[in-house]
Amino acid sequence: MIKKRIRHIQRYRDIVYAFTRYGFGFVMKELGLLDLLKLPKKDLDGENEKLKSRTTGERIRMFLEDLGPTFVKIGQIASTRPDIIPAEIIHELEKLQDRVSLFPYEEVKKIIEEEFAEPMELSFAEFHEVPLAAASIGQVHYAVLQTGEKVAVKVQRPYIKNVIETDLEILQDLARLAESRLDWGARYPIRDIVEELARSIREELDYENEGRNADRIANQFKDDSTILIPKVYWEYTTSKVLTMEYYEGTKLNEVDKLEQQGFDSKIIAERIVNAIFQQILLDGFFHGDPHPGNILALPGEVIVFMDFGMVGRLTSEMKNHIASFVIALMRQNTVEVVKAITNMGLVPDDVNVVQLRADVDKLREKYIDVPFSQMSVGTAVNELFSVAYRHNIQLPTDLTILGKALLTLEGTVEKLNQEISIIAVAEPFGRQLLMERLNPKNVAGKAWSNFAEYGDILYEFPKTVKDLTSIMKRGKMQIEITTPELESSLHKLNRISNRISFSIVLLAFSIIMVGVIIGASLSGQTSPLLSNIPAIEIGFVITTIMFVWLLYSIFKSGRF
Repeated sequence: MIKKRIRHIQRYRDIVYAFTRYGFGFVMKELGLLDLLKLPKKDLDGENEKLKSRTTGERIRMFLEDLGPTFVKIGQIASTRPDIIPAEIIHELEKLQDRVSLFPYEEVKKIIEEEFAEPMELSFAEFHEVPLAAASIGQVHYAVLQTGEKVAVKVQRPYIKNVIETDLEILQDLARLAESRLDWGARYPIRDIVEELARSIREELDYENEGRNADRIANQFKDDSTILIPKVYWEYTTSKVLTMEYYEGTKLNEVDKLEQQGFDSKIIAERIVNAIFQQILLDGFFHGDPHPGNILALPGEVIVFMDFGMVGRLTSEMKNHIASFVIALMRQNTVEVVKAITNMGLVPDDVNVVQLRADVDKLREKYIDVPFSQMSVGTAVNELFSVAYRHNIQLPTDLTILGKALLTLEGTVEKLNQEISIIAVAEPFGRQLLMERLNPKNVAGKAWSNFAEYGDILYEFPKTVKDLTSIMKRGKMQIEITTPELESSLHKLNRISNRISFSIVLLAFSIIMVGVIIGASLSGQTSPLLSNIPAIEIGFVITTIMFVWLLYSIFKSGRF
């Protein structure tokens, strides 16, 4: 770690200085970096007068923009985590823009030729030097292949990967220091959060990954002529260059232009909502950032989705939790709502369940008389995330991407047509999800999965008991019991021991029964069970008597 700090000493200085400049120098001081790096005193004077009037959220946004592409991208990804970041800071992070300069065409040409291992002229018949768009990681150029297809070529910035990896190394170092030296740092999984952010950024750095995302979503709409996904030209795609089909349409953020060109905004809005909910609720793989700049409209109200760097994935289990949450809301059942939230996220052990239920009750009561068609998805999602944040419930990444996607979707649709209700359009998908959950085939599959899991537990049970006994014999088992709860704890231990005894005898009984059945089957006997095996019959009777006696004793004690 010391070697890394020496190797990246100047970047450490830049980051520490930025922390200090924007009013967060106390964090660096507590981490011991101010003395270690020996910054000039003029750099430690703290924030200037203009910054003192800024909110914390504004200063964080400015701090991230000041430190460049890595930190801007981290801020943009962090804006999808309202479950761990306060709403007022999220609001500022959403304003983060890629304020970057264009890099020269000579660099673009060099990167393409290195990646394709051939002169650019052999790949492209035409290549525009001025980019269509630029962002922190790369920029996009219009081109025409030698075969005549019009394409958009995304080229990664030179050396950006090295810059980002350096910054991520430093952030991971700071996270380790924070968890080991700061009281508040030990309470939060800072390293896990940084690792998650690093993983997301590395995925965006790999353009082949983005191409695979595009292909997967394209496959979802292969039979729908109203939704188009640009084709990926894999022979002209690498981890640093992405070549996709070029569409010339009108971006949805150009609302006036859409109106002038005669587009039906209501049809466009409905198709976008249908497309997103199909991805979310049916396919479980969805576009994570459906903002107006990433969607084009073509004649005939055909929709084109672009930019697949951020996607979300929902497992069948997570879709099941979402269905449970929706059902619980519909039934106005607070306990089930809390249970669904618990199943979705990582609820801390010290959560105040009473207060959590009270907060959910408030949320439930707010919507008790509101028709689904009049509900605001954005407001509901924000309030749910606020409840999670207040109780330190860290939701899975894909669930927060889902929430962010729904918020973005609602904002996009509102700009197009304020009469459209996202809930009303999505209701058929919700019904289909519930029907899918109640499908006998799925119910049977889940039952079998549970049975197999319990079978594994039963199989491992003797070994677990043996290991537990061995630990107890060595005197290495530590039990922490507070005096006021001593009697209750002893009572519970008594019940546990009775249940273990019950389980062992039941296991033995089950093994004997299985052995008898298999033995009878293999011998081909058709006579009554055990009639020709007196020894096993006697054992069976004895085991049954023991089992009944143990069961009677335990229930009589009232401690089962």
